[in-house]
Formats: sequence, C-alpha cells, structure tokens
Amino acid sequence: MQIPQDLIETATLKLKSVQSEAEFFQLRAQYLGKKSFVVTAFSKLRELQSDEKLNAAKELNILKNNLTKLFETSIEYIEGKSDYKKLDVSLPADPFLVGSEHPITKISQKIINYFTPLNYQIFSGNEIETDFYNFEALNFPENHPARQMHDTFYLNSSNKSEYLLRTHTSNTQVHAMLNEDLPLYMLSPGRVFRCDSDTTHLPMFTQIEGLVVDEDVTFGDLKGVLIDFLEDFFNEKMEVRFRPSYFPFTEPSAEVDIKFGKQGWLEILGCGMVHPNVLNGCNIDTKKFRGFAFGMGVERLAMLYYGVTDIREFYSSNLDFLNQFPS
Repeated sequence: MQIPQDLIETATLKLKSVQSEAEFFQLRAQYLGKKSFVVTAFSKLRELQSDEKLNAAKELNILKNNLTKLFETSIEYIEGKSDYKKLDVSLPADPFLVGSEHPITKISQKIINYFTPLNYQIFSGNEIETDFYNFEALNFPENHPARQMHDTFYLNSSNKSEYLLRTHTSNTQVHAMLNEDLPLYMLSPGRVFRCDSDTTHLPMFTQIEGLVVDEDVTFGDLKGVLIDFLEDFFNEKMEVRFRPSYFPFTEPSAEVDIKFGKQGWLEILGCGMVHPNVLNGCNIDTKKFRGFAFGMGVERLAMLYYGVTDIREFYSSNLDFLNQFPS
C-alpha cells in the first residue's frame, strides 16, 4: 500500500488560508472524513497479506494521529477568530450554583490513582474504531462466536465491519503495542458501547483496562496486582477467587470474584495472560516478552462502592441522586 508522504505538509499549507469554522471542518473532512485517504486506506487493510497489513496499519495510524493533532491544534486558533466565541467572563460566580464531580469520574480517578504510582501510563483511544483494532488484532477471527457476545453497534457504511463503536478499550492496547517501546505498563480508560440496557447494563458505559508487556511476567504477578488493588479500593481485606473463563485475547483467562457482604460471591472483572497470537500480531517477540491484561466496568465498581442498585441512576440527571456525592 502506497502512503502519500506529503499529506501533513499539504494540510498545513491549506489550514493557513482557512478563515472560518465552516471552512475548517470542510477541510478536516477532506483529510479525516469517511471519504478521505486515511479512512479509505484503513478499509482496504483486509485485502493485504499479514506482514504487509501490520506495517501499513502502523503507518496509517501514525499518519492519522499526526493529522488529528494538526487539526486539533488549528481549531483553537480558528475558534479564537470567531466573535461569538468571545464571552464576557467578568461576572462573579453564582454562590448558589455549586458543582461536583460525577460519581463515575470519582471512581475512575480512584482506580487510576492506584495504578499510576506503579508507573502505569494512561492512554486514551478511539471511540469510533475499525474492525481490525476492535476484533481482528485481538484474536477474534471473522465469524468467531465470541463477537456475538459484544452486541456491537456498527456504523452505517458500505461494509458493516469497516467502522463500529468500540465494545471495549482493548483497541487502545493494540495501538499502544504497535507504536510504543517495551516494556509497556498502561491503563486505557474510556467509554465503550454495546447493545444492552437494563438495571445492571447500559448501552454506553465506562471501562478501564490494564495491560503489562514485559519480560518474565507471570499469572502470579497478575493475581498479586489485582488482589492488592481490590483491597485498596474497598479499604478492607477481601476474599478473592479467580474462576477459569474464556476471552479470545487471553490464555489462560479468568473471571475475578469477590465475596461482598451478604451478597456473596460477585463477579467484578476479567483478566488473563495475553494470548501469543495478539503479541505476535503486534510484532512482539514472544520468546522474550509476555503480558497480562485485565478489564473492569467502572459503573459496576461504583454500584458496589456507593451501594447503588440501578446502574441507570448514574446517567438519569436526577439531582436528588447526584447530590449524594459531593466533592
């Protein structure tokens, strides 16, 4: 696949002549929209051989990230030129309007605060993703039954597998393994989307996944980190069990349960050793490196931490409910 080397330079020159937000977004669509070279090239990755596909995916990802950063930086300048963006901020604040962090934000930060002292880096990722990063690179072959477990939202395109709303933040881990130096210790927090809705499930929820790729990594290391994390999170000694399970991207895999008050054993997160197919697909030498991964739903932990019985309350905009969680 031939990737033009002058796209960044050309986009930079054209941005200098942009005079309005309308012109800016029109130009952005040319370089990052659904008919752009980058998007079209991603859709053609499936036609390439394995080695060529990985190299092309890496180059396209770098190009896309550079273009995204270029347009993100430029929009700040464009917005500054718009009169309606110039707001009068001289009025004093209303003392009766007191805000606070959302409980999901609080719990997300609590989780992150445990792992950052352990040198885990934070990576954010794409909410709109390609099939390659969301499924194929994570050892989900086409028509694999495990794909049905995720109840995916596919976007309206010529091929339903071209673009989708990510079903987990594991897509961020693939990007990181393809682009970052090893060893790698990372967290990937963010919103994910699945076709599901009831008292314990939402079509949009928050997930935090962790990944470690290093030499001499063992399942014992994974267990130690997760048990200590859970005891720190709930601030008490916990009964924790690791129950054998199945995930396409880890082997062996386990569901982690905790004994929680009168509720008995509760499933709290999933984990496992990174499958060699995933590491090989990201050009990682499996004779030298191994990895472990884990993932948790933030709303699930928040429900247990705060004693909430209906997950939908977190997003109901009910002030009587939200005011129970002051900063």
